[in-house]
Amino acid sequence: MTAYELMIKTNHYLIKGGDLTAAQKENIVRQLIAVQSDERTKQSFYKGVKYPGNADKNGTGHMYPMYFIPPYNDNKKHQTVIPMSPKTHILSANSYELEIIRLLFWFAPETPDVKDMTQKTLARLKTTCYGYNDCAVGECFHTALIVLRFLAATAPDDAEWINKLIAFFKRHIDEKLALRGKGVHGNVLWYYWLCLSELPLKLAEQEVQRYKDRIINQLSRSSVMNNENDKINHPVMICAIRNALARLPEYSYIKSLSPYVSDKDGRLHFDISKNLPKRIV
Repeated sequence: MTAYELMIKTNHYLIKGGDLTAAQKENIVRQLIAVQSDERTKQSFYKGVKYPGNADKNGTGHMYPMYFIPPYNDNKKHQTVIPMSPKTHILSANSYELEIIRLLFWFAPETPDVKDMTQKTLARLKTTCYGYNDCAVGECFHTALIVLRFLAATAPDDAEWINKLIAFFKRHIDEKLALRGKGVHGNVLWYYWLCLSELPLKLAEQEVQRYKDRIINQLSRSSVMNNENDKINHPVMICAIRNALARLPEYSYIKSLSPYVSDKDGRLHFDISKNLPKRIV
């Protein structure tokens, strides 16, 4: 299993409500730490994305990863946890690194190497246009959401930074959704809902309330399960928005409910009203 596959499978398992033992967490940390990129790989990547020295367009800051470089073969870019298919390395490479470091911090926050890379990565992100300077151009908008989820785990007390990114998202989301099908990822709103399921409640609750009816509508709709991607991603997406809605007291009961595949139509369903016997996905 590659580091990317391990990162995705671990994220999906946790979003769906899975628990990991201490031994399992230690094993994941060991495997992920082992794939830190060497200097030659980093420089090759920076040269390939045409930002020598890992600088932004103004020659300052760090636009790309410092520790974990995704496999750079045939210009391939990897999907995000809630599936968006990146067209740029801004989104793909940052998603790869931030999601790996997020897991490392989640499972081993007191490990010196993990603490160091987390703090240096937070400092890096504050120099970027997408992480701190309200850049909504292209996939910088989507990458800001990757940063927001990273903050939920690694800097939940930095309310100023988190609120800054939430306000940025609110300013631009309608414009971005209007461009779906024109190079803008349709699942960007779902990724935001994932963030809302993990951010400190005092910072996320107003946004969950704002999207409550829309989330309920999505939970009430069935999803196709026609291929392996559907079977992998659709249950995770439903569980992510379930987790967001369950943060509201009146919907806290749904945290224990799971999506299921109906024997009648073969589609994925979520029953928000009552916990009938289900075949859990």
